Amino acid sequence: MSHTDRTLDQLLGDLGARTPAPGGGSAAAWATALAAALVEMAAWFSDRADTAARASELRAAALELAERELTAYEPVLGAMRLPKDDPARAEQLDRALSEAADSPRQIARTAGEVAELARELVRDGNRSLEGDANTAALLAEAAGKAATRLSEINLAQRSRS
Repeated sequence: MSHTDRTLDQLLGDLGARTPAPGGGSAAAWATALAAALVEMAAWFSDRADTAARASELRAAALELAERELTAYEPVLGAMRLPKDDPARAEQLDRALSEAADSPRQIARTAGEVAELARELVRDGNRSLEGDANTAALLAEAAGKAATRLSEINLAQRSRS
C-alpha cells in the first residue's frame, strides 16, 4: 500500500516505528505537501487560481518524493553491508550516498517554491487567510532546511567511506 493511501494516523505510526523508513526525508516531503495544501486553500480564497493550481502540482510532487524517500537509502545500506575489504565497496557506497542525496535536494527545491508562494499570499492574499499562509511558509521553510541538511549529511558521508 502506498503511503499516499494511508491515514494520517497510519503515517505517523509508520514514522514512529522501529524501521529505517519512513524517516526524515519522507517527513520533510509530507510537511512540504501539507504546506502546499495550505497554499492551495489560501490561494483559492484569494482568487489566485494559478497559484492554487501550482500548489496542487507541488503537493503531488512532494508526495511522490515522500514515496521515493522510502527506498532511497536502501542502496546505501546494501553497500555498507559489503565487507570493508571489498574493492567495490567504496565506489558503490559513494554512488549510493550521492543518489540518496538527490531526493532530499528535490524536496528542498519543492519546499522552497511552496514557501515562496506562501510568502506571496502573506503579502498579497486574502487577509483572513494570512495565518494559514504564514503556517504554510514556515512549514515549507522548515521542510526545506531539513531536506537540505539530509542531503548534506549523505554527501558528507561519502568522504568518510
